[in-house]
Amino acid sequence: MDYKVKYNFWLESSLVDEDTKKELRNLEDEKEIEDRFYKDLEFGTGGLRGVIGAGSNRLNIYTIGKATQGLSNYLNNKFEKPSVAIAYDSRHMSSEFAEYAARTLCGNNIKAYLFETLTPTPILSYAVRFLGCNAGIVITASHNPKQYNGYKVYGQDGGQLTDKAAGEVLDFVNSVDSFEKVTAISLQQCIERNLLAYIGEEVYSTYLEKAKALTVRKELVKDKAKDLKIIYTPLHGSGNVPVRRLLKELGYENLQVVKEQELPDGDFPTAPYPNPEDPKVFKLALDMAKEFKPDIIMGTDPDCDRIGAVVQQGDGEYKVLTGNQVGALLSHYIISSLKDMNELPTNGAIIKTIVSTDMIKPIAKKYGVEVMEVLTGFKYIGELIGAFEETKSNKFLLGFEESYGYLSGDFVRDKDAVIAAMLVCEMTLYYKSKGKTLYEALMDLYKEFGFFKESLVSIELKGKEGQEKIASIIDYLRNTDLSEIDKFKVTKKLDYKLSIERDLLTGDEEEINLPKSNVLKFMLNDGSWFVIRPSGTEPKMKIYVAAVGETLESVQHKLQVIEKSVCEYIDNFIK
Repeated sequence: MDYKVKYNFWLESSLVDEDTKKELRNLEDEKEIEDRFYKDLEFGTGGLRGVIGAGSNRLNIYTIGKATQGLSNYLNNKFEKPSVAIAYDSRHMSSEFAEYAARTLCGNNIKAYLFETLTPTPILSYAVRFLGCNAGIVITASHNPKQYNGYKVYGQDGGQLTDKAAGEVLDFVNSVDSFEKVTAISLQQCIERNLLAYIGEEVYSTYLEKAKALTVRKELVKDKAKDLKIIYTPLHGSGNVPVRRLLKELGYENLQVVKEQELPDGDFPTAPYPNPEDPKVFKLALDMAKEFKPDIIMGTDPDCDRIGAVVQQGDGEYKVLTGNQVGALLSHYIISSLKDMNELPTNGAIIKTIVSTDMIKPIAKKYGVEVMEVLTGFKYIGELIGAFEETKSNKFLLGFEESYGYLSGDFVRDKDAVIAAMLVCEMTLYYKSKGKTLYEALMDLYKEFGFFKESLVSIELKGKEGQEKIASIIDYLRNTDLSEIDKFKVTKKLDYKLSIERDLLTGDEEEINLPKSNVLKFMLNDGSWFVIRPSGTEPKMKIYVAAVGETLESVQHKLQVIEKSVCEYIDNFIK
């Protein structure tokens, strides 16, 4: 349907409220109207996500209703008496969207379990499994700016829907082509029909008990936790209560929270981009650190599935670690600790995404642990954990991605910043007991396993034209053999859409045994690489760059050279 036809349909529909129509009538920019209606929001690596506002390409009651009606049709078609757990974070409209989703599910005779208050995404993942639900919904836009919100759908395994199931749900969602097909009932009717229940303490307490069982060096934590000095910020999100409660129950008494960022606030007044990947969100914590002198500073994003860590360097200054650095540190700490305690399984496995650091590979090799790679998106890590559970082929030790997501344990199937906060504190405590900071531990890893450095460049290209430009750039690169970047030869090209790994030196090809995705990876002759893909949640093209070297200085220089050359090459297509 043409965007203008859809725009007029919204204006003329008796089911669209007057405030929404007023917002649409006040639009004067034709490009803005086109962007709001040229497509419906689609499921990407993070589900359904968009700017809050009126239109089919925006997050609002109508697009939430359409998605939930499609999900309801899917569930009623697939299951007898299905049920769904629903959680939400601190963003604007999150609680309203969650309630409307519940009302729509109940309107389709589906049992809805709704959390009583804002709740981290990983606890929703756990709740789906604990309550035996057939699906889960989280209303969140994760770390996006305040104007965004989102709608993530989880399967009955507690993981985000992967490609096949997401495609099936999307088919049902797309078949809901009219507001008249959305059946929502009142909250009172939901309760009267015994179709709505509120999730309370039981889910939280059992989740926390399972999380505490994941401590690696239990005696160390029991005896020394009180000695660790911690600053924590929930960045106005949902992590405040569960993270602090978990750490307190484990004995971490010496914790200070950043008061200005403690309470939920969808405006994110102290962190306009509430992402622990952004060093600016730690400014207030670093101000506190001048007097408190913490051993570790941690921050979680609004739905508490990502975590950032800040550590003290040798010169006394604090440094924000990258997601890859934390992933490498956690991997080594867990593996080496299990080895020391004679508890390392012979079939242990660590799962990482294709854009995450390769530093884990020599670490895992030393300890006889397998490293498995999946596509970008933690849902693929969750899917592989499920495969381990079915086949008993491997024992899952840790999953991580460069974008600050980590998971240990198999009772949650998504990245979990509550569990990660606990493990980062334990790891910091361990190295403190050895007279080292976490930064010094990282330097030791570099010296033993080699220097690895990574970066991410995001190029924003908004609207329909922007999406078409991203697609055309990637298609050009797909159909062109790029032979070199600066002085580095390109030796291999991995095309995850065509499922082909091609050796550019010999012409030999191998099949890539992963789901198809519009991603290209280029391997360089020294082991460095770069990846180009469209974002699944934002109007951006993402360029990941990874370099290896013999010193910290040399690898940093190499990374900058490769990144600059790749970006200059891409810029030629954007201008």
